[in-house]
Amino acid sequence: MPTYSLIDRLVLVTLLFLIIAVPLSNLGLSPDSFFYVDTYNVAILGKYLCLALLALSVDLVWGYLGILSLGHGAFFALGGYAMGMYLVRQIGDRGVYGNPDLPDFMVFLNWQELPWFWTGFEHFPVAMLAIVLAPGLLAFVFGWFAFRSRVNGVYLSIMTQAMTFALMLAFFRNEMGFGGNNGLTDFKDILGFSLQSAQTRNGLFVASALALVIGYVVCIRIVRSRAGQVAQAIRDAESRTRFIGFNVESYKLWLFTFSAILAGVAGALYVPQAGIINPSEMAPLSSIEVVVWVALGGRGTLYGPIIGALLVNYAKSWFTAALPEYWLFALGALFVFSTLYLPRGVMGIFSRKSA
Repeated sequence: MPTYSLIDRLVLVTLLFLIIAVPLSNLGLSPDSFFYVDTYNVAILGKYLCLALLALSVDLVWGYLGILSLGHGAFFALGGYAMGMYLVRQIGDRGVYGNPDLPDFMVFLNWQELPWFWTGFEHFPVAMLAIVLAPGLLAFVFGWFAFRSRVNGVYLSIMTQAMTFALMLAFFRNEMGFGGNNGLTDFKDILGFSLQSAQTRNGLFVASALALVIGYVVCIRIVRSRAGQVAQAIRDAESRTRFIGFNVESYKLWLFTFSAILAGVAGALYVPQAGIINPSEMAPLSSIEVVVWVALGGRGTLYGPIIGALLVNYAKSWFTAALPEYWLFALGALFVFSTLYLPRGVMGIFSRKSA
């Protein structure tokens, strides 16, 4: 059994507290109460938790395996598109054009029938399977060729960035059948529950928090297991680890694939709360931004990226409302500051004391 540090326990207790407190404050208190959290902010908090899970998935491979992935936005978006396809299929004849079989964007583009790869997405289990398989298979195929070819370092990072950029360009095309640059939107309900209701918003928030709790616990078990120790050995001395008999490529492949699945789950939970998924989620800048969250919070700590994602996204919400023209400058300054003065991130300062 893995040991949990003080900060690990604090993170888990805080998340479990939020699971109980946020829905109670939204559904059980009067809007006049000081502790009341409105439905809009419940959705915002839920999205923040999904982005924290995405940051956790990046830290798993960057902090413990030494792979700086600049393509996790692709895995996040694939999970989001799988969920978005299910949500679009639930609209049925309630769309603008009233077609029970084709989404509005397909009717607008004169599609005559639903593409084969949309088959079955009216069923929730099919969507759940796609949320796991789409990012998992892409990561497995990419990793199989990259790791077997022993591509490392900055070259691997560039390849991950090229992968997500190529996917973004492909999904921008209307012929792909994913809504082009507008993506998928106008979602109505999930599992029969209206996405506009406060109860559904709170349910999605709880699901996001639980996913983060489960992902965090699983990642702790992985990094503190024998396999996690081998992964860290690969990060620190790959050639030596290979020389003493470990199959380095296999460890890289399974951990990279699992990380991609975590990112896909984060994307799937994010989409019904955001109300849209489009190719911009695959933009290289989006993946680079996740790296900033991890670096600022403290890579190789698991809890650091969660804190970093929450802090940076809160700052982004504030800046884009108050000083929108300065947000990118502030983001760049945060990354430079953390690189120069906090190489282990904000939370890295406490990692030795809490271990």
